[in-house]
Amino acid sequence: MTLLEKLETVLIILAMALGLILGQVDFIGQWSGHLISPLLVAMLFGLFLKTPLKEIWKCFKNLKFALTSLGINFIWVPVLGYFLGELFLSSSPDLKIGFLMLLVTPCTDWYLIFTAMAKGNVTLSTSLLPMNLILQILLLPVYLLIFVGLSSQTRIGTLLASVFWILILPMGTSLLAKRFLKENNLFRLGLEKIFADNVFKLLWLAILFMFASEASQLWANLTQFKALFTPVILFFLINFFVGRLAAYWAKFSREDAVSLTMTTLARNSPVALALAVVAFPHQPLIALALVIGPLIEIPVLALIAKILLFWGRDKRS
Repeated sequence: MTLLEKLETVLIILAMALGLILGQVDFIGQWSGHLISPLLVAMLFGLFLKTPLKEIWKCFKNLKFALTSLGINFIWVPVLGYFLGELFLSSSPDLKIGFLMLLVTPCTDWYLIFTAMAKGNVTLSTSLLPMNLILQILLLPVYLLIFVGLSSQTRIGTLLASVFWILILPMGTSLLAKRFLKENNLFRLGLEKIFADNVFKLLWLAILFMFASEASQLWANLTQFKALFTPVILFFLINFFVGRLAAYWAKFSREDAVSLTMTTLARNSPVALALAVVAFPHQPLIALALVIGPLIEIPVLALIAKILLFWGRDKRS
């Protein structure tokens, strides 16, 4: 393990702290949000560049993994989110809605990096992205109607555009690069050196700018942060053990178990945030809950990745 890998968790916390400090500068706070998506695209391009995407379709044959992940994400998690919201956020209906929207939207970008950090099966995790994305878009209004008593009308075009930029674009360009640069080994190695070898650095910058872009909202709403902290942490703790038990009962390999853990823990706040802004323009606390979510999620996922990596090293030794 390199020195950079050993310091990843500390460096992620440092990126968060720097982002919160730099975000107090008006210019940085205003423009940092525009840098997050390009950095995510570059980061995922690098990740896909070194991932054997041609084997993704084989992962759909792993029906047991797919059903286990879908069952946890789209049956168990909404129920868990509803009860945690009722228990801790009943006095703030808007925060409760935002909390539920955060939990019922599985991640479609960040968690691949943390899966790779923990040495999980990135190819298997990637194969579930289209399914997770389609189901969360279709089911989110259903969850709101069942658990909150609301229906949500959203602009599908906005969601599809974000999906294109964050997932389809980096995946498609990596496939094209692999295909057309097969004969040009020098240029391909140059691309890998720029992107594939710098995945964590790109993630670090994306985290820094994400925190900088939302710094003013965080400092101005510390009470809401405190209110959300307990149910969000409880979600990660409970779902971590649920995922590990499910992987144990299903007799998954160590790499597949890591993938299940990350797939069922990471939440996709950017997609939920886009929905919240369109569906609830006059209820800013809903969007705020989706902004605060990643502030808690990112260090937790980094810590869990380190724990899983440590356990995996113990089993291999």
